[in-house]
Amino acid sequence: MAALSWRHHTLIQSLLSRGTLKEDDFASIFLQLTVKNSGSRRQQERKLFNEYLKKINAELSCVQLELRACRNQYDGHVYYGVVNNVEDDQSKLGTKYTVPQIAFYKGIVEDIIRDAEGEGCIYNTAALNIRLESQVHGATDSQSQGGAVQIPPAFKNFSMSQKEKTLDQLVNDQWLCSTPEGKIGIGVRSFLDLRSWFRTNEVPSCEVCNEAAIKAQLCPNEACNVRLHSYCLKKKFSGQRGERVCSGCGTQLQGSTVKAELVEEITNADVHLQYSQRTESSRKRSRRSNREANADIDDTGDDSSLTSATMSKTKRVTRSSDRLSIN
Repeated sequence: MAALSWRHHTLIQSLLSRGTLKEDDFASIFLQLTVKNSGSRRQQERKLFNEYLKKINAELSCVQLELRACRNQYDGHVYYGVVNNVEDDQSKLGTKYTVPQIAFYKGIVEDIIRDAEGEGCIYNTAALNIRLESQVHGATDSQSQGGAVQIPPAFKNFSMSQKEKTLDQLVNDQWLCSTPEGKIGIGVRSFLDLRSWFRTNEVPSCEVCNEAAIKAQLCPNEACNVRLHSYCLKKKFSGQRGERVCSGCGTQLQGSTVKAELVEEITNADVHLQYSQRTESSRKRSRRSNREANADIDDTGDDSSLTSATMSKTKRVTRSSDRLSIN
């Protein structure tokens, strides 16, 4: 395969230097670099974009990086970013966060996902009051049985001021986000990095797009576990007359119609998003061989290893679940 051109390099550098970019911003950079004829058709532009994405990821795979797309469930927009695919213990060295800070982050994500109402966020005070001791493997079971668990001193000494500083840092780095209501939610970088983790650990998914339903609308029927993202709900029932009912139980759903242009915008965004997901899936088979072949490559030093290095298996979350454990 031919080496990447300066155009490919510029696209990669735009994400590495600016962080995650909204689809419109990333597309604008791509078009300025590649499309000379302003009259080019959208289908041709999309085909060229897909070719660029495929070529870039083929080259990035040798250093365990990937240019990936995801949808931010809080605003419905698609974002692009470069993530680290390394999932072993060595990847922990590639993050600027300390062990207590990572445990704090894990505790916040755990509480957000555990939400049975699909709000996808927790109060700021709830986040600050998370106990790091709960992230020590075996702490809950041993404590309930009267056993003693060795809590790292760094966890015990992690002060409230340190939590506040870490929370601001996680929001600033887009691992978490701050909602207009003053709550804490999942950040776009976490959506990028945790997509496979959500699927592997059977986090409740959206009935329409099959992606993790962190911020979603629940079926009014308490006995039904169907969830839908607000943008998926709009797309599913746009232009449809009559009652909007849950596909799982037939209960009438709440939702409003949207303009045709908004639905087209959502659909077009999904084309790029689905392509990114397909390329991710097609590379899974070759990742093991790539990791072995590049075992001697130094760690990239990217903060995207924050999630891939620290999240592990969980149990399926439903409305009746009392707790989601990240061991």
